[in-house]
Amino acid sequence: MAELRIQGLAKSYRDVRVLESIDLTIASGEFFTLLGPSGCGKTTLLRTIAGFQQQDRGEIIVKGERIDPKPAHKRDIGMVFQDYAVFPHLTVAENVAFGLKARSLPKSEIEARVAESLKMVRLDGYQSRLPAEMSGGQQQRIGLARAMAIRPTLLLMDEPLSNLDAKLRIELREDIRDIQRRLGITTIYVTHDQEEALAVSDRICVMNKGHVEQIGTPFEIYRHPVRRFAASFVGTMNFVPATLDGGKLVVGSQSLPFPALPKSGPPELAIRPENVILTRQEAQGEAISLRGEVRKVTFLGREAHYTLRTEVGEIIAQVMDPSADFIAMEGQGIDILLPLAKCALFDADGDLVSMGKQAR
Repeated sequence: MAELRIQGLAKSYRDVRVLESIDLTIASGEFFTLLGPSGCGKTTLLRTIAGFQQQDRGEIIVKGERIDPKPAHKRDIGMVFQDYAVFPHLTVAENVAFGLKARSLPKSEIEARVAESLKMVRLDGYQSRLPAEMSGGQQQRIGLARAMAIRPTLLLMDEPLSNLDAKLRIELREDIRDIQRRLGITTIYVTHDQEEALAVSDRICVMNKGHVEQIGTPFEIYRHPVRRFAASFVGTMNFVPATLDGGKLVVGSQSLPFPALPKSGPPELAIRPENVILTRQEAQGEAISLRGEVRKVTFLGREAHYTLRTEVGEIIAQVMDPSADFIAMEGQGIDILLPLAKCALFDADGDLVSMGKQAR
């Protein structure tokens, strides 16, 4: 169990600033995810914590002690890589025992920890197999067991599921989360997969261009984004152009009051597809009313996604358990409501100005 603090961390490659003044505090036992697009700096930050590269400035502190002056092998960190990184010439048991032997532990303790770790990742009985005889998911479990066997202070995971098929990713991410909770190891997890981040994390750090955009619980990141980038990157979000008229917000041909407005425009109204209301549904409270045309319907079994053409641009709506005639609406006109209580307003700089009275 260990708290991790990162203070003023910065890193550049030649003239390109990859990390800019990163400040983070990760609680002991927390599952903390770095989420963002390729090139946002998340893997660079993880590798800097691991000691695989050195920052230009800043400090990395674990349990009150700076670890950044230490070489990687003395930081007491377990690492799970994207490409499994198992030793092909060693058996499953020998792979898991590798870090334990490097620590010169007694043979009996090594055997006990290997057996315990393999049981934890559901690979007991596979001790004598070689990695080539195992599936991709099983090889990643070997890497996870090896990282956990040393009982590290920190567990770092760099996109560990990205090489697996969709069904296996879901299965293994749940296993990783269950194991992490059981052991209580402070874990930092890197991914670009939004659903994965929402499913496994205690908190998420959304990164963009070397900066931290927002840190919060999965609920906070999805329901209450404070930056336009976080709102657009995590899940699907409709952004509706707006203008200002005195103390009112103008969307299309309608002028409406809003809890707070930016001092200057142009602002954007944001609403999730599941909060867009289509004809035959009723809005609770004040709403923006639009007339649109159904351009496309995508039926996904328990829900349907509607692509709508309106006077303010394209809007995506999501309807749960739609009826058969509601699915067969392509090319038809439709009434659309955007409840203000479910909308967020971002200013021209991408900062949150105000939100409707959403569930908190």
